[in-house]
Amino acid sequence: MTHNTVAGIVLAGGRSRRMGQDKAALEYEGVTMLTRITEAIGERCAPVLVAAPEASQAYRELSAESDLQWVTDEKDGSGPLGGLVAALRAAAAAGADVAFVCATDMPLVKADLVDELLAGLTPSTDAVIAHDAQRDHPMAGVYRTSAADALAGLVDAGELRMLAALDAISTRRVGVSDPNWLTNVDAPEDLHRLRVGA
Repeated sequence: MTHNTVAGIVLAGGRSRRMGQDKAALEYEGVTMLTRITEAIGERCAPVLVAAPEASQAYRELSAESDLQWVTDEKDGSGPLGGLVAALRAAAAAGADVAFVCATDMPLVKADLVDELLAGLTPSTDAVIAHDAQRDHPMAGVYRTSAADALAGLVDAGELRMLAALDAISTRRVGVSDPNWLTNVDAPEDLHRLRVGA
């Protein structure tokens, strides 16, 4: 699989209720979390797309000051699954047949994660997601862009959960060599722990 066929998708449309402010714009090690993540996955993926509705805080605060490609046409109220569908379709239109997908609150993500997940992709697999000892990580995975239609059917039926997507398509779960890549920052105390190295 060549580098040019793999897009990157960052899902950034969440409301960040537990954090109390938009996570994409939070600073981590001198840059916003969104910048840190897009630069990391941009080492393997092109284009890198950011999925967030125009009404989201991420789009309002960050879209004007970056040259990132924003995907804003997700179905209203459809959550991360709706953002994924819209971004997969945009990635397909850009010529990508596979996309690496992650959330905007994963500041430790590395390009090596993309490599490890791509290595698990088989011709009969629609998605390969990271799995650790505790749970599946549907927002740390590679998805075929052709899976967009099946996932759109879930959204149209009112399904909002990313985990539901894993049952609707052919999904493979793989362990990754560094579980820290999967760390997500949901609340202020999570970010504090990362900053102090706890």
